[in-house]
Amino acid sequence: MSEKDFLSRKPSLNIEHGEVSCFAPSNIALVKYWGKHGLQLPKNPSISFTLNKCRTITRVVFDKKESKGFDFEVFLDGGKTDSFKPKIQTFFERALPYLPFLEDYRFEIHTENSFPHGSGIASSASGMAALAMCLIEIEKKLLSENPPTHKASFLARLGSGSACRSIEGGLVVWGKHPKIEKSTDLYGISYPYEVHQVFKNFQDTVLLIDEGEKSVSSTVGHDLMKQHFFAEKRFEQAGENLEKMIPILRQGDLNGFINIVENEALSLHAMMMTGNPGYILMKPNTLKVIEEIREFRKMNSANICFTLDAGANVHVLYPYSEREIIQVFIKEKLAGYCQNRNFIEDSVGTGAECL
Repeated sequence: MSEKDFLSRKPSLNIEHGEVSCFAPSNIALVKYWGKHGLQLPKNPSISFTLNKCRTITRVVFDKKESKGFDFEVFLDGGKTDSFKPKIQTFFERALPYLPFLEDYRFEIHTENSFPHGSGIASSASGMAALAMCLIEIEKKLLSENPPTHKASFLARLGSGSACRSIEGGLVVWGKHPKIEKSTDLYGISYPYEVHQVFKNFQDTVLLIDEGEKSVSSTVGHDLMKQHFFAEKRFEQAGENLEKMIPILRQGDLNGFINIVENEALSLHAMMMTGNPGYILMKPNTLKVIEEIREFRKMNSANICFTLDAGANVHVLYPYSEREIIQVFIKEKLAGYCQNRNFIEDSVGTGAECL
């Protein structure tokens, strides 16, 4: 599909007032997307696990208006949040050709997260995905027809690149790759090949090393890649790692999975640290947790590994079959490195839904 397939016509029904609610999960990339071009297009393909409990719930109230232009308010956890408005404004501007009704209504956007906002658990991904789902529901009402498949993912990408991976459940691929059938830069797709049972119910415990706002936005991080000395090699590395994932996911190769996932996490942070300027998003306790995980894996022959997003928090990944011993380790050892001993026990989820 191309961008033209997602263009929309003016509403056929005159609806004065309405309300929709949807939720979308966060996702954790196994092969990382880092660097973009054009209008939110990735410089390399990525693959992620969709999560279950880490999610954003969004309710949108819409009322018909006569004036043109965008008119909206944003509320986070019940409080008016003007700091979100510039990001939503940009999203609406990008989405207008595909949702022309955005200028015809006043919107109240009420959103809440099940996890700390801005601390590296991809709150912008789940937030933009949930908003995109709500807007698709409104479009359905106004046109009295279903939009094209993947339109929610396409729209979510316009707000936050990784948000396009928060629509589908399980494993999701975003970015064109010659070995992944139907993969595209325009939206995320469900991973199309065989997946071993061990990866279908994988566990993800998110260690909240730092629950505050991360010091550097993802936008700034992506911009660093435009002039980064190692950028092209990094893009090649991501494509090669995604190709290596195909037999790993089919065969249930946990050792291969661990090697790639940890390599990708550290590569992401290496690119941040070696940029100009360079940023260090990991905290001392992030490194201590990494060392503890590697030691535990060695001593217990456990299939436990870590990954990181663009922040200090650590995602601890492990098979469902090993959850008992690993969760004891997390509670007794790793929790001590978390802010206020806080962590979230999560797992692979089923994707976004409307309520």
